Amino acid sequence: MQLTWKLPGGGAVTATVDYGQSLMEAALAQDVPGVVGECGGSLACATCHVYVDPEWAAKCGEAGEFEGAMLDLAEERRETSRLSCQIEAHPDLDGLVLEVPEG
Repeated sequence: MQLTWKLPGGGAVTATVDYGQSLMEAALAQDVPGVVGECGGSLACATCHVYVDPEWAAKCGEAGEFEGAMLDLAEERRETSRLSCQIEAHPDLDGLVLEVPEG
């Protein structure tokens, strides 16, 4: 599936992502600036915070309780904020656009 990360300042990274891979893992594999994944996807930080394009939010699902608590630590949280470690690539997300927050 194709995935695009829109970067602060106007750049973008587009890549092919394997089904079943977390979007944080995909971002790290593509060296997407601003996606750090310090906890390795164990839901213990918010360093893989992204904004899901509103058109894609329903397909990505809602943040769970623990993810919501971690997002409370993220700067500039929005309604479509998610931790990319908690979104798994699947066929319905082909073409997904994520925005990487500043900072």
